[in-house]
Amino acid sequence: MFYARRKNGSEKGSVCMKTDIQIAQEAVLEPISDVAASLGLNGESLIPYGKYKAKVDHRLVKKLAEKKDAKVILVTAISPTPAGEGKTTTSVGLADALHRMGKNVVLALREPSLGPVFGVKGGAAGGGYAQVVPMEDINLHFTGDLHAIGAANNLLAAMVDNHIYQGNALNIDPRRITWKRCVDMNDRQLRFITDGLGGKANGTPREDGFDITVASEVMAIFCLATDLADLKARLGRIVVGYTYAGAPVTAEQIGAAGAMAALLKDAFDPNLVQTLEHTPALVHGGPFANIAHGCNSVIATKLGMKLADYVVTEAGFGADLGAEKFLDIKCRLSGIEPSAVVVVATVRALKHHGGCPKAELGVPSLEYLEAGSANLARHVENMQSKFGLPVCVAINAFPTDSPEEHQYLRDLCARLGVPCALSEVFAKGGAGGLELAEDVLGILEKRPVRFTYPDDAPVADKVRAVCKNIYGAADVAFSAAAKKQLAELDTGGFGRLPVCIAKTQYSFSDDASLLAAPSGFTMTVRELRLSAGAGFVVVVMGNIMTMPGLPKKPAAEGIDVDENGVISGLF
Repeated sequence: MFYARRKNGSEKGSVCMKTDIQIAQEAVLEPISDVAASLGLNGESLIPYGKYKAKVDHRLVKKLAEKKDAKVILVTAISPTPAGEGKTTTSVGLADALHRMGKNVVLALREPSLGPVFGVKGGAAGGGYAQVVPMEDINLHFTGDLHAIGAANNLLAAMVDNHIYQGNALNIDPRRITWKRCVDMNDRQLRFITDGLGGKANGTPREDGFDITVASEVMAIFCLATDLADLKARLGRIVVGYTYAGAPVTAEQIGAAGAMAALLKDAFDPNLVQTLEHTPALVHGGPFANIAHGCNSVIATKLGMKLADYVVTEAGFGADLGAEKFLDIKCRLSGIEPSAVVVVATVRALKHHGGCPKAELGVPSLEYLEAGSANLARHVENMQSKFGLPVCVAINAFPTDSPEEHQYLRDLCARLGVPCALSEVFAKGGAGGLELAEDVLGILEKRPVRFTYPDDAPVADKVRAVCKNIYGAADVAFSAAAKKQLAELDTGGFGRLPVCIAKTQYSFSDDASLLAAPSGFTMTVRELRLSAGAGFVVVVMGNIMTMPGLPKKPAAEGIDVDENGVISGLF
């Protein structure tokens, strides 16, 4: 058995050490036409992007409207830690395990952002022997979707400033422009800028800034739209700023919606690739979960639901962020209902939540594990009791885990009334996920999602519902600016939209230092940002940045390509 070694040196075993990228580059891939054929796709619906990538015509969802929908399996996780959880790896391995069992399954994942790839997190194509491939393409330019999203975002920004330059017929207040430019890179230098300098011919001077592309509302719209008409309508509803009288100004008024939709036309078709074990994978869209809604596109998920009997998908970061938004936003707006939820945990991460020093994470300790397991228990309770869904726990195995630690988690899950499976997909691929697949198949059940709040509740009440019922907060405080924005939302007719809470991913609270399962804390809403096109209000808590920065030693320093075009250091 070969084992993989992470880029940071953490080992998954001691036999024939290989990096993720080496494993991916040694894989023998099937032509994408063969992968597509396994789903019944023919040339009319397939748009090849080389030998191993393709796009699938999104209109196929409507053409197959009468076909029975697949069962959706949502993979989420405990609150993230530096010790790692392996949510994407588990998703890939689970899909491969189901594929090995003869099930007709499709994997549906988010596209990686270049920011984390070149920063500190790395790519998002899984790891070890549970990867989607070609991983270099997926983690870099792929089929150009993120570039198209960035272009559409920046076209709107250019048209807003041009409108003001050309006479400002809409009477836009330059001090109240809310639409930012974006770039798919971690670049802290662009967070706050002054542009339009150099005299009258070069624009109107104003304060401005950039977001990372995956934080753009265009990305959120892209991932929630159901067809091109819906996409264009949502783009038109984007609020770009306000007039001197305080009235909202939309992209439709600027005249940008049609051109933006034209830029996104090809990108809107979901991307088809494969896993190392040739399981079909739809990789499409990629909003962050701590500052956006953290799910792949609705159109890709629905396409998978028409092409297969089972769809394995994931939601970003912990279940309090990604899964809550998957359910309260994506499922509410699309009608998708998962038949099972998998909560991924690692012994190492739970011991981190229990206060274990980083240097001792590999040392067996039931004491630290017990203290940190409250985090797992709350996530399971939320999915099971609050949202009313069947739950299974996946222990993502590390070689430093002890049998006693695994048994402790199995006993804990038994007390919680949920199955618990050991997942060894990183080292063994689909073969290491067979126990998990059996457990998941055993709990699949069609149940309606219990949303955290009703549609008609005011925004403030929806925020309180999520904070108290999902996070465990005792209270929610609104800053003076947030209270003013609540009133403006009501005046503008946006006071009943769903909420997308932007907070730290490391804690249930808005304080990253509060680990495990804190309670009794007060959360503070710093500001509210209207995403009228996406159809939700972003609720900013704590110091959340929509443009990350690079670390002291960015991952980009270790990435290279040789004279034959072979990339190294990507993972």
